[in-house]
Amino acid sequence: MPELIAPTARLHSSWLDAQREWGLDAHMDGAGLGGDDDVDSPEGFAAWAQRLRGYADRTAPLEQGRVHATYWWIAEGDTYLGAIDLRHYLNGFLLDAGGHIGYSVRPSARGRGLAGWALGEVLHEAKLLGMDRVLLTCDPGNAASERTIERAGGVLEDVRETLIGPKRRYWIDL
Repeated sequence: MPELIAPTARLHSSWLDAQREWGLDAHMDGAGLGGDDDVDSPEGFAAWAQRLRGYADRTAPLEQGRVHATYWWIAEGDTYLGAIDLRHYLNGFLLDAGGHIGYSVRPSARGRGLAGWALGEVLHEAKLLGMDRVLLTCDPGNAASERTIERAGGVLEDVRETLIGPKRRYWIDL
């Protein structure tokens, strides 16, 4: 049975397996992985997981361009299946291209409904944070993500060119 858990060092090996499935240079939406993050060493991975947990603390200062966010990993036992994050508010970039919620499921775990399940759980969390609607984006042509967002109540606002390429932008009323 999958569950949403806080990022944890105990899933290091499984997370690395998932990264290899995607490809080492692939972007994993909702994972919070930056170009400078050391995820290969156990110490670096533990520090990264701790940093992800810390982004939810609204009293903590953040580096330029970041917003407070809660990160969860989709896991079954000791197996990392994917990630989802809830950004507590939007900056200009997120309003244009990134949205409140990002998610990804490792290739070997796709087709099980994990993204839709995790999105439903995080929409509940967004409501608890006092949000009345959230923005989600996906690439045009990502039919699986389009279906996931639309099944969760997403209404397409537009498709636009952004700094990171074209994006379909959906709003979900909570």
